[in-house]
Amino acid sequence: MRALADHYGRVATDLRVSLTDRCNLRCDYCMPAEGLDWLGRDELLTDEETVRLIGIGVRELGIRTVRLTGGEPLLRKNLEGLVAAIAELTPRPEIALTTNGIGLDRRAWALRRAGLDRINVSLDTLDDDIFAKITRRRRLSDVLAGIRAARDAGLSPVKINTVLLRGVNDHEAPDLLAWALAENVRLRFIEQMPLDAQHGWRRTEMITAEEILARLSERYELVEDPAEALRRGSAPAETFRVAGTDHTVGVIASVTRPFCGACDRVRLTADGQLRNCLFAREESDLRTPLRTGWTDDRIADRWVAALAGKRPGHGIDDPTFLQPDRPMSAIGG
Repeated sequence: MRALADHYGRVATDLRVSLTDRCNLRCDYCMPAEGLDWLGRDELLTDEETVRLIGIGVRELGIRTVRLTGGEPLLRKNLEGLVAAIAELTPRPEIALTTNGIGLDRRAWALRRAGLDRINVSLDTLDDDIFAKITRRRRLSDVLAGIRAARDAGLSPVKINTVLLRGVNDHEAPDLLAWALAENVRLRFIEQMPLDAQHGWRRTEMITAEEILARLSERYELVEDPAEALRRGSAPAETFRVAGTDHTVGVIASVTRPFCGACDRVRLTADGQLRNCLFAREESDLRTPLRTGWTDDRIADRWVAALAGKRPGHGIDDPTFLQPDRPMSAIGG
């Protein structure tokens, strides 16, 4: 088995697979109200193509974790069948899903039975009006129902991904943590990243990790746990224990405290393009080799070559930094 190693000694073992660029929300920090120009059906990888590429990664290249993303992956037809096919691979990878939670209440048990191991749900607010302002949809109750269903189905720990927006929902940080403690879900705050389709991100407007921790500390004592730090490894979240409880809260400081040196991720877009960084401006085409008769071994060679050139960091702090052309919905988180 070959390793997906780059020139800086990092080895990719975590594959993020976007299943669609479509989404049923219109979060204003991700896309415009009218949506985007979606990929055509023929441009998307089929289930068989997706499983074949994941299989190459698992058998030939040491991939151990597969995270299914979007857009919104619950919009992908036959998602349960796709999860089941991935679960049948040898060696079996850990299978995770990142979703906005809409429709999850009806599918959580089926996904668990198909082989899904873990789930992350995006939730930025507990206020219905603020949810509608951010997402341009009134679907908060559906998201909350999906979170409860995922927890009841045993997809534990259910992780909640939250982005705080200045002047919109940043005052909710302590309330969100109180809710997470009561619901027994694991909350993680994520610094807003420059991945919006409108290219409207400004660092000066971003709520930083330090600000997030300051807001939480208004109500909670957070304790840095040395054991948690040792266990972190390549995990993106800095984890803090909530004093007096067994619960933790995470902060993913992708911008102000980048963790590029420990990155173990590689990304596959819904149209079969390989990206070695979320912020990469280059892609390697795996769809054409799939459809023109390349062997698994040749495809693996292209994959290895693509990862070898991974840059040391995303470069957000560099004055020459340019956002990738694709927005988050087309890359996969």
